[in-house]
Amino acid sequence: MDIRMPVMDGLEATRRIAASENPPRVLMLTTFDLDEYVFDALVAGASGFLLNDVAAEQLLAGIHVIAHGDSLLAPTVTRRLIESFVSDHQRTPQPPPGLDELTARELEILGHVARGLSNAEIAEQLFVSSSTVKTHVARVLIKLGLRDRVQAVVFAYETGLIRPGTEP
Repeated sequence: MDIRMPVMDGLEATRRIAASENPPRVLMLTTFDLDEYVFDALVAGASGFLLNDVAAEQLLAGIHVIAHGDSLLAPTVTRRLIESFVSDHQRTPQPPPGLDELTARELEILGHVARGLSNAEIAEQLFVSSSTVKTHVARVLIKLGLRDRVQAVVFAYETGLIRPGTEP
């Protein structure tokens, strides 16, 4: 399947094919070596992505790979994805301003706030008073420069302090 075709582009055609009952596997073969097209094609349901300049024997091998249920990307695409992955994971994220000022208890409180617990519920779990929790929450907001609990929740998730489905 090509990306650009008359009447309907290859991405839409791939979506429709993939949505059918017992769909065949789709190998994109195109001149457009753009990451956007690669991602769109894979999301649409394509099992592979090769460029038009691929040698005939490599194309045939790619068709066999796809037909046997595996996936395949052009070597240049694979290299870019790997480089992107490596560069994204080599960066040492800088902690957000104010995070290093939080005490262990304040981080714990922030985790509970991010889970949607009220001050009373947090107090019950930590065996402290609601006013103590309220004080900790206020200190967290001040240290992080946040306006309210909603911003604290967003901050906790955006910085990776909390991940969906994990305990605080």
